[in-house]
Amino acid sequence: MRESYRRHLPHQVPAGVPIFLTWNLKGALPQHQVDRIREQRLLLERQPPLSTETPEQRRVRIGKLLFHYTDRFLDTATDGPMDLKEPAAAQIVIDALFFGAVERYDLYAFVVMGNHVHALLTPHRELAQITKALKGVTANRINALHDQHGRTVWQDESYDHWARDEDESHCILEYIDNNPVKAGLCACPEQWPWSSASHRATWFAGQPWRRP
Repeated sequence: MRESYRRHLPHQVPAGVPIFLTWNLKGALPQHQVDRIREQRLLLERQPPLSTETPEQRRVRIGKLLFHYTDRFLDTATDGPMDLKEPAAAQIVIDALFFGAVERYDLYAFVVMGNHVHALLTPHRELAQITKALKGVTANRINALHDQHGRTVWQDESYDHWARDEDESHCILEYIDNNPVKAGLCACPEQWPWSSASHRATWFAGQPWRRP
C-alpha cells in the first residue's frame, strides 16, 4: 500500500520503507535558482532515456540529479537565511527529531546544515503528518527564540525519496553523515555536533535510534 498526498508536487510513499527526507528554510532557494532547477529538469527530460532503464528508473535518476544539483547550491550558499547556523536553533530541530523517534518513525540518520535538514527515517504514520509536525513545532520554537512570532520559517514543499533497497539506504545514510565534510565544515562526520554521526559511539550506523 502506498501513501499518496499532494501539496505542490505529487508524492507516493510505500509503507514500511526508509525515506530520505529534506526540507530547507524559506528563501534558501531564491527564485533565480528555482528557475535554474526548472531549466535543468527540462534539459534532462528532453534527453533520450537510457537503453537499460524503465520509465520509473528514468524518473528516479532525473530526480536524484536535480536533488544533488539543489543540495550543492544549499551547501555552498553564502547568503539567504542561515538560521540553523545558530546552535540553539539547530538543537531545536534535533530535539524535535528525537522526540518523534520510535513512536512516529524509526530514525536512522540526520544532519542539520545552515539552511536545510536531511533525515533518513521509516514512518509509522503518514509522512505528511510527520513533516507537518516537525516543521510546525520547530518553526514555533525558532521564532520564539528570535521573538519573531508568525514568521514563515520553512519552505512549504519538502523533498522525499524512498530507498529502493538496503544498499541504497546505506548510501543515503553515508551521504547524510558526510554532508558537513563535503561542504567543508569539518574534517570527519563525527566532528559535526548537529548530526547523527556525532552520536556514533552509542548509536551504530544502520540501526534506528533508541532512547537511552
